[in-house]
Amino acid sequence: MSIPPVVFGEAALALQIGQPRFNANWKSPEHRFRRLLSEFIGTAGLTFVLSAGAAILVLYGGIKVEPIVAAFILSAISALWLVVAIYFLGDISSHFNPVMTFAFALRGDMGWPMCAAYVVVQLLAAAAGSFLARSFFGIEGNLAATVPQAGQAMQAVFFEAILTFGMVLMVLSMANGPKLNGQFIPIAVGAYVMSLGTLGGPYEGGAMNPARAFGPDLARGDLSTWWVYVLGPVTGTIVAVLVANVLRGPATAQEAQAAMGTPPRGEA
Repeated sequence: MSIPPVVFGEAALALQIGQPRFNANWKSPEHRFRRLLSEFIGTAGLTFVLSAGAAILVLYGGIKVEPIVAAFILSAISALWLVVAIYFLGDISSHFNPVMTFAFALRGDMGWPMCAAYVVVQLLAAAAGSFLARSFFGIEGNLAATVPQAGQAMQAVFFEAILTFGMVLMVLSMANGPKLNGQFIPIAVGAYVMSLGTLGGPYEGGAMNPARAFGPDLARGDLSTWWVYVLGPVTGTIVAVLVANVLRGPATAQEAQAAMGTPPRGEA
C-alpha cells in the first residue's frame, strides 16, 4: 500500500477542498483579478499617503520638521492606512509588499506565477501613488523617499534585513486563518510598521518594503539607492521564512488560504 505524499501550503489547500473546486475558485481569472486589484488599491494608497504626507509637512506643516518628527508622523500615517486597508481588503488580498508576497510563495502558500504578477502590480501601484502625490505637490519633502546615510549603504541593507525579518516573521505567524483581519491583527501590523518605521526612518528610511521605496524614488527620478531596499528586505524575508518553518512547521492549507484570499461570492 503506497503512502500518499505529504503536501503543504497551496497544494494542501487543493487537496483539502478537491482539485476541481480549487481550480474553479482559486485559479479563476475573476478571483485572480480581484486579488491583483486589491493589491493595487492597498499599495497605491500606501505610497500616496506617504508621498503626499511628506510634501504637506514641508509645504503646510507650519514648523521646521526634524527627521525624527517626520519619521514618526509618516510612520503613523502609513501604519494607520495599513490597518484600514487590511480590515477592508484582508479577505481578498492584503500583502501590499513584494517581500511579503515572496515570503508566502517561498513557504508554498501561493504559486510563483501569481507571485510575479503580484510584484509587478505592487510596483506599478507604488509608482501610481507617488506620481499622484507629485501631481499635487511636486517633489517637496522628497516624496517620502527612503535614502541611506552617505557612505552607509551596506549598513542600511543589514538594518533593513533586520526590520523586515521581524515584520515577515510576525505576519507568517499570524496568517493562519481565512484572512489577515482577526480582531487585532491589523493593529499588530500597524504597530510594528509605526514603531520600526520611526526607529529606522531617520537612519535609513525604514522601508521594509521594496514597493514603498520604489514609488517615491521613481517619482522623484532617482533609483540609485533602490537596490538597498530590495536586497535588505529580501535577505530578511528568506531568513524569516526559514525561522518560521522551524517555529511553526510547514505551511498549512489555512495559511495558504490566508495568502490567497477567499473566492468570489457564490464560489465558496
